[in-house]
Amino acid sequence: MNAAEDILLGFYLAALFSLFVYGLNCYFLMIFYRINLPKAKHRQQSLKTKFSETLPLTGWPRVTIQLPIFNERYVAERLVKAACQIDYPKELLEIQVLDDSTDDTVEIAGAVVQEMREQGFDVNHLHRTVRTGYKAGALKEGLKSAKGEFTGIFDADFVPSQDFLRKTIPYFVDPEVGMVQTRWGHLNSEYSMLTRAQSMGIDGHFGVEQAARAWGGLFMNFNGTAGIWRKKTIDDAGGWQSDTLTEDLDLSYRAQLKGWKLEFAPEVVCPAELPVTINGFKSQQHRWAKGSIETAKKNLGRLFKAKLPLLVKIQSLLHLTHYMVHPLMIIVVLTSIPMLFTKWFFISLSYPLLFFTLFCLATFGPSNMYIFSQRIFYPDWKKSIKYLPFLMCLGTGISVNNTKAIVQALLGFKTGFVRTPKYGIERREDTWYGKLYSIPFSAISIIELILGLYSLAGLLLFLLFSKYFISPFLLIYTAGFLYVFSLSVLHGYAHAKKS
Repeated sequence: MNAAEDILLGFYLAALFSLFVYGLNCYFLMIFYRINLPKAKHRQQSLKTKFSETLPLTGWPRVTIQLPIFNERYVAERLVKAACQIDYPKELLEIQVLDDSTDDTVEIAGAVVQEMREQGFDVNHLHRTVRTGYKAGALKEGLKSAKGEFTGIFDADFVPSQDFLRKTIPYFVDPEVGMVQTRWGHLNSEYSMLTRAQSMGIDGHFGVEQAARAWGGLFMNFNGTAGIWRKKTIDDAGGWQSDTLTEDLDLSYRAQLKGWKLEFAPEVVCPAELPVTINGFKSQQHRWAKGSIETAKKNLGRLFKAKLPLLVKIQSLLHLTHYMVHPLMIIVVLTSIPMLFTKWFFISLSYPLLFFTLFCLATFGPSNMYIFSQRIFYPDWKKSIKYLPFLMCLGTGISVNNTKAIVQALLGFKTGFVRTPKYGIERREDTWYGKLYSIPFSAISIIELILGLYSLAGLLLFLLFSKYFISPFLLIYTAGFLYVFSLSVLHGYAHAKKS
């Protein structure tokens, strides 16, 4: 092989092996979940028993529920009313509507707050005219006047469960517990194939990843909503900071580096509205991908210097850099066709078999995790398997969008906090067409089309040369890029037509 082929092989193998590591970690997390499940159930029951025994002496604590919103005219009323329906003594519950809106959401939120106040609820409408620090800034500002010893947080697309506080507060009987994260449910998972695929992905995160990390002594994260913090923990960790786009992930790691425990309560389910447009989903993913790498850059140095088990450090690295799978996918796609024309590819079956094995483990690790989570949550889980191909296509097709976010994060390029549009959609007959906030077609989708056609060309070439081992994976990439591109055009056209 010449030098160029050596370099090409190096890039290809490095990307493929890295994907293999991330995929293999999915199996590790599933095993960790199984091993630690009995211990976690025993601990949860012990905390609840201890709390019930001490309750007559201590009483229920005062809690502040924070509702950060920004231009949420379709869901603001639903959110505030649901927060007021939380089963908790009125005299111990404060609700803050942290409103940074610039449209008529201000009037809508103000009206529903007044209505709830007249019913005896302690609800305050805090409107900022300057959006300093975005969501982190709003939460930080609200904490200055918060009365509660604990702070629950719900984004605008959520509907808090009535038993949220009754089931999460008992965890804090352990003085080392700083935060409790509950499980996300889905208000509109049946709306479309897009929402169905998203719901499976979210179930995988909460069904396996969060549980395995929380119960196995690994670092986990607050998901930005549907969780409750001990106010002292936030202060001790340095408060809310807006230097990353994932202020929730950043605070979680800073708190755990300070020695606080974060708990996961899967028995408490708080349903949320999933993004119904691909461009809204892309916006959400872009923020999460960019923010996670920013958080990694900010915290990994301190984490590796800390006196923590090696396993915790390795898992934290994989956790914070998980979105790196997307640029790795792009590298694999781009190098696939040139690799086909290297001399060694035809010498023996050893290299193609090696690649096929790595591809399988990298691809089916996440897929098995998603199916495993469906088994955990749903008795009729087998019905969900048919949606797995759509999730795989979504996961690969979104890689262009997320690679852009990761490159921006690595280069230190700052971008604003772009909210995910919500339309109050809960049923199939609901529609987002004609409503405000939709995100237009982006030029980034042209790259998705180009990569889709490039992957298709690679697929045909591999079939032409009878190299069948790699072909199924190129088919996944082809379908993924073209699926996301097609949805982007369709939903972008609907936006343009409305405008």
